[in-house]
Amino acid sequence: MTLLALDTSSVACSVALLFDNKIVERHEEQPREHTRILLPMIRSALKESGVGLNELDAIVLGNGPGSFIGMRIAASVAQGLAFGAGLRIVPVSSLAAVAAEVFAIHEVAEVVVTQDAHMREVYLGIYGCDEHGLPVASYSERLCTLGPVKELDVAASGPRLAAGFGWQRYPELLERNRDRFQQIVDVLHPRARYLLGLGAAGLQSGAALDPKAINPAYLRQKVAEKPAPTA
Repeated sequence: MTLLALDTSSVACSVALLFDNKIVERHEEQPREHTRILLPMIRSALKESGVGLNELDAIVLGNGPGSFIGMRIAASVAQGLAFGAGLRIVPVSSLAAVAAEVFAIHEVAEVVVTQDAHMREVYLGIYGCDEHGLPVASYSERLCTLGPVKELDVAASGPRLAAGFGWQRYPELLERNRDRFQQIVDVLHPRARYLLGLGAAGLQSGAALDPKAINPAYLRQKVAEKPAPTA
């Protein structure tokens, strides 16, 4: 399977190419530079691998939730490439990509991911792991205020770790939930290489979409909407 994955939902601009069971990756944390660096990173990965766009099976898109502008950058680039090469797009949760990295490096039953949603809220995703080592959402991803996370009242079947930049961005969120997981790990932003396994599984299960059907996972539909009071 030959896949191109990209994610710009956070401060990280990330590209990965899977071909012949090898991965070529480009990953840079440069806030507000995604528009400038994303296409050169894609061209560089394609050149290093010797793979042409027309040889891809699909494009895997880190579809958020995350930065509104960042998600639109990756979505528009993925759509443009897919339209031009006659490809389909597999949208994958950017929160799940963070969980996938944690599962790849830790023996853990559950991963709790938060990313900054601004307005004193975070995007929250909680994941278990399937038999292939891929994250599976335990609950629907959602916006979350800075109080105790109600889903964490339910005990995990084994070690539970926390990841994502949201815990750093809002120390009070960490303080109010610290006793609900064993450790917070230094995996802050999605890397495109961890989209690839999820994208491959999505492609095999029929989750690939026509480019025009892609809708970024904003979760918050109204940017000006006031957050709910903190518990």
